[in-house]
Amino acid sequence: MSAFKSIFIVASGNFLEMFDFMVFGYYATYISKAFFPTGSEFASLLLTLMTFGAGFLMRPVGALVLGAYVDRHGRRKGLLLVLGLMAMGTLAIAITPTYEQIGLAAPLIILAGRLIQGLSAGVEVGGVSVYLNEIAPPHRRGFFTSWQSASQQAAVVFAALIGLLVSTSLDAETMQAWGWRVPFIIGCVMIPFLFIIRSHVEETDAFLNRKEHPRVSQIMRIIGANWGLVLQGALMAVMTTVFFYMITAYTPTFGGKVLNLGAGESLFVTACVGVANFVLLPVMGALSDRIGRRPLLVTASVLGALFAYPLMNWLVAAPTFGKLLTVELLLAAIYATYNGAFIVYLTEAIPPHVRTVGFSLAYSMATAIFGGFTPAISTALIGATGDKAIPGAWCAAAALLSLLALLVGDRLNRRSTSLA
Repeated sequence: MSAFKSIFIVASGNFLEMFDFMVFGYYATYISKAFFPTGSEFASLLLTLMTFGAGFLMRPVGALVLGAYVDRHGRRKGLLLVLGLMAMGTLAIAITPTYEQIGLAAPLIILAGRLIQGLSAGVEVGGVSVYLNEIAPPHRRGFFTSWQSASQQAAVVFAALIGLLVSTSLDAETMQAWGWRVPFIIGCVMIPFLFIIRSHVEETDAFLNRKEHPRVSQIMRIIGANWGLVLQGALMAVMTTVFFYMITAYTPTFGGKVLNLGAGESLFVTACVGVANFVLLPVMGALSDRIGRRPLLVTASVLGALFAYPLMNWLVAAPTFGKLLTVELLLAAIYATYNGAFIVYLTEAIPPHVRTVGFSLAYSMATAIFGGFTPAISTALIGATGDKAIPGAWCAAAALLSLLALLVGDRLNRRSTSLA
């Protein structure tokens, strides 16, 4: 099978996962009115964004349970199982009646759908990243692995364009009544085709050539013995997850509710961010193959720590479409530089026989605690401080934390090597 075909097949389900996550973030305002009516627009929106974040709490569970399944039974079986769970969550959100129609059951079903999506997403990123790493030639692992994130950007663009089309075609009343469901229904329609595509994925030679496949108990012991490495990976993933959800899922809400720009303008900016990342991520992954992972990780995290808050301050001082586009694209460039090197860095750091569960657990912990709640945290911080630029400070803090994790982790690794 050609390299391009393998990348396309394995990344297809990753596309659906991110499409659903983005659509939920884009339509948070409509979802808040449909399922979380409280009498306070701010409280309803915050509850919706907390539900969006709640799905990420299931990611570490999915990383452990499903990741162990993938490491024991194979990459192919695991990727098909994950796609099935993802489909269940998508369908639940698409067809659930509103709070007005069925009462408290409505938000509970939405929460359950998000939790199922979170369970599957806990190993989707790790499963795809490990698969791409294992089929890549040694000198092109950065480039191959970067397509995991690039496929997510394709979903960001597609979701934003669908949202832009729906929002400009329907009036506000129709959008609230049923228009916001259209992208979720489109996601449901894609599911059968994605199952057909992913069913053609082949098992990796790296997995087939292993003489032993550890049991779940053995996997857990190995992960426990390497807890320091997993923790470092989780802290390093904080920057990439926070920046990603800031510049994608939160942009429509931030542009519309905080900056008072048009919904169409914010969605167009989000689409531009996705296009920029789709181009930059493979470029940065390939660059990491040439110059190494560490220079890109250090450069991007330093830039993020220094410039995220000043850029946001400049934007909120006098918000315009052009300034929002400029700031988001600059933050996207920082994100792509970091992520293009980070994903392959983490897959290479985790022992091969527990690579899926180790990668997934590290990435999921960062997403569950920091990244996934970025829209809710940003909304809460703005409400608490009155500072519309405070999301930039949140990004800067994430970049600084990840930089420290990289530097401290490298130092500890060098010390361990010198004592060995």
